[in-house]
Order: sequence, then C-alpha cells, then structure tokens
Amino acid sequence: MKKVLISTCLVALTVMTTQQVIAHGGATGVVKERMDLMEDMKDSVKAVSAIFKGETDYSADTIRKAAETIKTHSGDAMTKLFPEGSLSGHSEAKPLIWDEWQRFKLLSDRQVKLADGLFRAAENKETAVNINQSMMGSGGMMASSGSMMGSTKPMTDDPDTLAQMPSSRVFQMVADNCSSCHERYRIED
Repeated sequence: MKKVLISTCLVALTVMTTQQVIAHGGATGVVKERMDLMEDMKDSVKAVSAIFKGETDYSADTIRKAAETIKTHSGDAMTKLFPEGSLSGHSEAKPLIWDEWQRFKLLSDRQVKLADGLFRAAENKETAVNINQSMMGSGGMMASSGSMMGSTKPMTDDPDTLAQMPSSRVFQMVADNCSSCHERYRIED
C-alpha cells in the first residue's frame, strides 16, 4: 500500500512539473521564474477585473489580496528577474528592456505604489463607473488615468491620494501600467 501511495505521488508530481514546463514553453531558470511571477500577477488582475465587470460580487478582500500579490511581485522583485541578456527561445521579453532599463524600472517601481494604493482603496466601491467599457479602450478612465505611454499628464501614484479614489479607478491605473509595460517590452504570441 505504501509503495502504491509513493508511486502515485511521484506520478502526480511528474505530471504537475511537466504541465508547468509545457505551460511556459520549456522555460527554465530566471526566465521561468519571471513567467511564474507574471502568471501570478495575471491571475490577480483577472480576479479584480471580474469584480468590476460584474462577473463576481464586490469583495474588498479579493481586491486587497490581488493588490498585495501585485505589489510584492513588482519593483525590485520584478526587475531582479531581468538580468541583462536573459533571453532564450522561451522568453517573451524584448531586448528593448535593457536598452530602456530606467523606463522599465520606473514602470515596475510605479506598480508598487499603484498596488499599494489599490490595497488601501479596496473599500471604496463606486458602482457608477462602467469599468468594463473603459477597459475596452472606449476612452473613459484609460485616457485619463495617467498611463505612461504617450500621456503628458502627471501621473498620480501617491498611495495616500490613491487611497481616497474609487477602487475601480485605481485598478484601472494598475491595469494601464501593466499594459504600458507589456505593449513596449513583451513579445506578443
């Protein structure tokens, strides 16, 4: 019985490891670490997005949990996973990251502040905002949130200020910051 249990556990572990490698196209080392980090952040964004799209009930706890994940995965935690030249056939990073390192670092550091603001604004529910439309690029908050890409407006990234804003707007700023980085530094599938 013990041998069957151990064998079953080994098979399950092998299957899980194989699935992870396949999911990341065979990436290993620092490239896999950053893909895992990005996957965690993507899951967090999806959880909060579902709230503001009306797919799930409003939950300040879910927003805070997602914001904490995003915050701990941003800033230095993210940039340390992009040592210069860490490209492989599996990496989705563009070499432009290292040509524009200061800009890339600024986006990652800004995400820490935005996520902190989102964490603190989690209780600030505003039902009048139709975030679903703004997330699709119809203008609205996307145009006014202070995205890094092409905006001449000053960015509001002070966590104290963000804490006073509706959580939907702060979330939009987090999502815009993600998009700014991905549009410039990520190879699309």
